Amino acid sequence: MSSKVTIRRLATGVPGLDNLLGGGLPEFSFNLIAGTPGSGKTTLAHQIMFSLANPDNRALFFTVLGEPALKMLRYQQQFAFFDIDKVNQSIRFVNLSADLQNGNFDRVLSHIADEVKDYAPGLVFVDSFRSVAQSAKSNGQGTFDLQRFVQQLGMQMTSWQATTFLIGEYLLPEAETSPVFTVADGILWISQSLHRNSIVRKMQVVKMRGQAQAPGLHTFRISNAGIQVFPRAIVQPGAAVEAAIKLSTGDKRAPMGVPGLDDMLGGGLPVGYSLLVVGPSGSGKTILATEFLAEGVRRGEAGVIAAFEKSPSQLLNNKLHALVKAGHVGVIDTRSLDLSIDETLHDLIAMINRMQAKRVVIDSLSGFELALAPEFQEDFRGSLYRMIAELTGMGVTVLMTSELEDRYTDLRFSPFGSAFLADAIIVQRYIEIAGQFKRVCSVVKVRGSEHSKDIRLFDITDDGIMIGETLSGYAGIMSGRPTASP
Repeated sequence: MSSKVTIRRLATGVPGLDNLLGGGLPEFSFNLIAGTPGSGKTTLAHQIMFSLANPDNRALFFTVLGEPALKMLRYQQQFAFFDIDKVNQSIRFVNLSADLQNGNFDRVLSHIADEVKDYAPGLVFVDSFRSVAQSAKSNGQGTFDLQRFVQQLGMQMTSWQATTFLIGEYLLPEAETSPVFTVADGILWISQSLHRNSIVRKMQVVKMRGQAQAPGLHTFRISNAGIQVFPRAIVQPGAAVEAAIKLSTGDKRAPMGVPGLDDMLGGGLPVGYSLLVVGPSGSGKTILATEFLAEGVRRGEAGVIAAFEKSPSQLLNNKLHALVKAGHVGVIDTRSLDLSIDETLHDLIAMINRMQAKRVVIDSLSGFELALAPEFQEDFRGSLYRMIAELTGMGVTVLMTSELEDRYTDLRFSPFGSAFLADAIIVQRYIEIAGQFKRVCSVVKVRGSEHSKDIRLFDITDDGIMIGETLSGYAGIMSGRPTASP
């Protein structure tokens, strides 16, 4: 017989947040929502409150700001989560500004306690707590009085049979010395920062007692629907071992849809692999990706393409149009700037699950990097590694394209050293033969599998990519040295 106390976890109603918290908010916990001004603290609190509040689990929202609750609600009701029917039925707003202006902390505590006793809420929110500190300074009260008030309020809130929240503006130095951070069961830290012309919002679960939370900083957006969190992709322990087993035992192959290319790959691309197709502009990377998706559809496998260079209208001018129109291939338009990799991964996974897709195309990594907010470009390689690991861990076969300047003087596989994350690599190049530019391709690697070492000519026709003969007698073609005519 287990002696553990079961703590019920409450769903916050904020997409992605429960994943960060380890399954939801512990019932009857005392939580602090802290962060910089304008980062979305009140919006987050309201979204949680409107999601959880009902006639059997009523909410009290205390405001200590000078503005009336009606002014605050005027803006909050613009969000989709706002439910006017819950106001005054399941949610009650109480303004404490008059008590706070008198500087009587004991009166503030007493007022809060009386309201809680009379209303018997299951949820209690106090916003904004920083106003208490400012009031203490303006009334000449010392740090000791303020700390005593904070401790008393914290202990009072932890003693109620309610899930409680304190919302306040804090800078990091204040957080390190504030007593409320010690008393709190859970701490959510949110912030926003400006990088060049991009605003990036991030959230961190600093503390959540009794359950494992997702570590690190996670991006979120505020839209008309409210807040949506995009948990950072984290490679789980043992993932490398599982990947090694996959590489050594995988025998299922995904045909590419290009005659002759499967033979070059040793029988097709192993299922669950990531393939990197690199080459200069116009070499046929997107066309190869299209053939890959079309072949999947012919075999009953739905696909998804994330387009970072071409708009959906440009993509749909080729054979993808019929596939998308029929619902066999989903297109994610990612041309808007200030993306994060975690947000893109969220959209990809949602579409993969909805369509039960087996093949994914990312076209291209070069455009993907440019579409990211500047802050995320700094850790592009690490974030991309986690993203590909997440997708291939789902059993999805991934094809990525990458623009590569053809210098004719060196051999590279990516402009930012991302070739290491690919299980297979196909290189497309231009060469000069008898006064004409010709396209050639070769398979550089396929992990755990034999593959062709040939360099072969290929052409792009109305029927797609046609693999031609193997080059022979042309020393130095891939190294950029001059070639001879046959």
